[in-house]
Amino acid sequence: MTDYEALLRELAVPRLVGTSNHARVREILKRELAARGLAVEEHAFDAKPSRVLLGTAPLVRGVNLIARRSGTTPRVWLAAHYDSKGQPISMAVRLAGAIALVLGAVGLPVTLVPALALLVVGGIVLSRNRVTDASPGAVDNASALVAALMALDLVPPPRAADVGVVFPDAEELGLLGARALVEARGRLFAGAAVVNLDGLDDRGRPIAVVHRRGPVADAVAGELRAFRARWMPVVVDGIVLARAARECVTIMKGDWRTARLVHTPRDVAERLTLAGVRQVAHGVARAIGSA
Repeated sequence: MTDYEALLRELAVPRLVGTSNHARVREILKRELAARGLAVEEHAFDAKPSRVLLGTAPLVRGVNLIARRSGTTPRVWLAAHYDSKGQPISMAVRLAGAIALVLGAVGLPVTLVPALALLVVGGIVLSRNRVTDASPGAVDNASALVAALMALDLVPPPRAADVGVVFPDAEELGLLGARALVEARGRLFAGAAVVNLDGLDDRGRPIAVVHRRGPVADAVAGELRAFRARWMPVVVDGIVLARAARECVTIMKGDWRTARLVHTPRDVAERLTLAGVRQVAHGVARAIGSA
């Protein structure tokens, strides 16, 4: 039986793309997938990080992991990115900065001075959007990696044979791995459902961002009694994977306090009990088994 708490501790280490920890976590995931009887394929790619992320290399090399049982065509893919990044400011502060910029831009024709002040504040906040390797990334996104493996363990036969796993890389640098997957291997997802997991805290209500609706997405959201949204102010792999899949939903769990931790050194395994991971994994497994 898998010791999921120990696995979380193994995975929740700073693992910016290209670092030794990043490569080590990839090998741990390959070990876990192979132990569950899945054939694991590495999909390497080169890509340019998002321009809004300061301090990144002009070109990064990532490796997506694609896992399925030999001879099968998965009807459902579980997805969770495996890279992490640190930043001097949390996700919550960056969201506040982005909102200030938007409000300032909208308000310019109406009220000049307050709008300029908002633009300056937003610009100062987002100018600190510099990438580091300082966050262990327990919630974002080691929790979702554990949940994907746990759900895989819980899906009952014979439906388990219909489930594949993708662990995209370089999500934190602009959804680079998901983009590379859709461009080069998009046929993998044709006619299939993608359940993307991203950021599962103990606290907060599950959130289902429905990128493309379908029976599996509806079943997952229903089992979790999740708050359903068509859009959230976050950038997740599901946005890209939905372009190739029949249906796609991203599941998150947390609240504003979670957003204050993400991408900071405080996002550590020790603060998680895995209650949220278990809730999501059991709900996803039940939905897949019944859909």
